[in-house]
Formats: sequence, structure tokens, C-alpha cells
Amino acid sequence: MSAALRPARPAPSSTLSGDAMKDAALAKRSVYYDFDKADLKTSELRTVEANAKYLRAHPELKVRVEGNADERGSREYNLALGQRRAEGVMKTMSLLGVTPSRMESVSYGNEKPRATGHDETSWSENRRSDIVYP
Repeated sequence: MSAALRPARPAPSSTLSGDAMKDAALAKRSVYYDFDKADLKTSELRTVEANAKYLRAHPELKVRVEGNADERGSREYNLALGQRRAEGVMKTMSLLGVTPSRMESVSYGNEKPRATGHDETSWSENRRSDIVYP
């Protein structure tokens, strides 16, 4: 796999049990968006639901949702868009029963790209929220 298309960071083995990692939706911890959008796509909801279910089953865990954007747009715009994306994931997980105090959001805008190309394939990898178990 090229450096431009790196997979999401794996969950720390001390955080997610082997059984949890067998669930493909839980193992996937990035939620992807359409250009200039912060609303969750139906196709991405399963990932959020699986992580919310895992968090409900493990009340000792906390999560950080990191919002990201592609390189297009100003720094300020991308930071705001990343924040809306992260907060949208948190709101959905809250509606699914995760206590809000167990979640935090941060926006990196376009500062932490997953793919380094300057084309739609790369941009689509960078328009995401990452669910991180610190």
C-alpha cells in the first residue's frame, strides 16, 4: 500500500478486546464525508453505531473524535468543518446512549492528512472523523 493511502490507526490491543476487533464495523474507526459536508452518510452510520455499542458495554472507556478536512478551503474553514464533523459523530453516539462526558472532540482541519495526494482519491480519504480510544 502506498504511503498516500495509509489505513486508520489500529485500536490499541489493551483497549479493544479480541472479540470486539472481530466486528468489522468496530475495527473501522473512521467516518467519511462528502465534499463540504458534515452530516453522517447512511453508509457510515454502522461504524458509529458499533463504536457506541462498544462504549456502552465498557463504561470505563473514553473516546476522542478527531475531525478532519481535505486541503481545499482556508485554514479557519477547515478547522470549523472538522469540528462540525467531530461533534456530529459525538452527538450521534450520545443519542445512542454514550454519556457525553466520556467523549471529547478536536478538529485538525487539514493538518493531519491520511493521504498526501492532490486529487479526489486523496481528498476523500482526508474528509473524515477518526474515533480514537486514548
